Amino acid sequence: MIHIAPWPVAEGLFAGVGSALSADGRFFLYGPFKRDGKHTALSNAVFDTSLREGNPEWGVRDIVDLERLASRTGLVLMETVDMPANNLMLVFERSVVR
Repeated sequence: MIHIAPWPVAEGLFAGVGSALSADGRFFLYGPFKRDGKHTALSNAVFDTSLREGNPEWGVRDIVDLERLASRTGLVLMETVDMPANNLMLVFERSVVR
């Protein structure tokens, strides 16, 4: 959902998850994402362009940016899973200080 919403929505989502998630909880985020600034498929690049043409605040987000956002809310990206249709599942977990 964060690709069809302005970036502040992603910030709010992560802030909410970060404050509500228990120490052993996980947060799953599904959709198209960029890896290191690059689209994972041509279809995702085309989709990103169409999103941004409709609303410049929308667009396919980069995993690196989401990791930074997650770290500010106490979450860590634990796993990235390839999914059908050139999508990914990002699995975040509350970081536990040991």
